[in-house]
Amino acid sequence: MLILGPTGSGKTALSLDLAQQFKGEIISCDSVAVYRGMDLGSAKPSREEQARAPHHLIDVAGPDEPFTAGDYSRLARAALHLITARGLLPIVTGGSGLYLRALTEGLFAGPTRQTELRERLRRSSQRHGNNWLHQMLSRIDAASAARIHANDQPKLIRAIEVCLATRAPLSAALESNAARDPLSGFRLLRIGLNPPRPALYERLNHRAEAMFINGLVDETRGLLSLYGPVKALDSLGYRQAAAVLRGEINELEAIRQCQQGHRNYAKRQMTWFRREPQVEWIAGFGDDEETRRQVAALVGQNLKCTPA
Repeated sequence: MLILGPTGSGKTALSLDLAQQFKGEIISCDSVAVYRGMDLGSAKPSREEQARAPHHLIDVAGPDEPFTAGDYSRLARAALHLITARGLLPIVTGGSGLYLRALTEGLFAGPTRQTELRERLRRSSQRHGNNWLHQMLSRIDAASAARIHANDQPKLIRAIEVCLATRAPLSAALESNAARDPLSGFRLLRIGLNPPRPALYERLNHRAEAMFINGLVDETRGLLSLYGPVKALDSLGYRQAAAVLRGEINELEAIRQCQQGHRNYAKRQMTWFRREPQVEWIAGFGDDEETRRQVAALVGQNLKCTPA
């Protein structure tokens, strides 16, 4: 079972409820929750929540360790087989679309990472501005540039890297590549949460504010002292907290930027997830009673059983 939807839509609460009703275990699909110590900024399930049902793919890497979509796919597939071998229901839940696609469809066999090229591209981006990478990609692979957000530096760099290494656009490689390894042996039930946009944005505004009230700046300070300014700390929330620590903005401005960032991220997530096939969309939050009732009925119907 896959529980997908934008950040703040109540996926964690819903997955916990389903795990208890249908004897399941949860596989997190979150590209920040994989990192140890990055708790507040990732809205990682609390210790109390994790105690309610077994969780997988949380705290599996240090913030200074590279962790790719391929790494996620490998570990998540291993967890799927482990859970089903115990006769339990795997519940994949989270909002990282690339990780989800890597799990279900596999990844194309692209060229290996080129550290020196990547570093040159990052330096050039710092020198020329945020839009420089997107403009460069538009010239060599317009189709990929149309698909990748101008602020998504990792994906832009990877697309440029593939183009330069293969002398062909990434978009063409994705279309022609036959070396994907799609997930097999599982019947996938995709459940998507699509709550009302104004209510979702209000939740996200409160969530961003609560992260700072609960100590995101202090958490970021501790992570920086341990690991330095590693790539993982450039994620939403930590980026703004680090700017506060450098004296570039005050905490009120950090909260404002974080709120806007969460709203923009939710929009991009929904754009991505609408391309997922055969999603059963539910127009509500995962912690609403009516939504839980609808989803439980849907799951029970697909499993041909009733909740425990």
